Amino acid sequence: MVRNRVIFTGRVQGVGFRHATKMQARSYKVCGTVRNLKDGSVEMVSEGEPEEVARFIASVQDRMDGVIKETNLTIEDASGEFSEFTVLY
Repeated sequence: MVRNRVIFTGRVQGVGFRHATKMQARSYKVCGTVRNLKDGSVEMVSEGEPEEVARFIASVQDRMDGVIKETNLTIEDASGEFSEFTVLY
């Protein structure tokens, strides 16, 4: 299991990014969170098998390509703290 923390920058707030990401997560065996950050970026934390998490991140990037300017990925050890994929407010 792996945990990937991704920061998406660009015009990623106010465009349905978090909701679309949560819906996208249903198609993958991943859990975690997505939330807006104060600086205008979006943070997504996802845990699961490395290949599944990579496919999920790629699908989010493909779907939201028109609003993402930059993607910064950090790979961490999975914590197992999540049971589903949720939006944080």
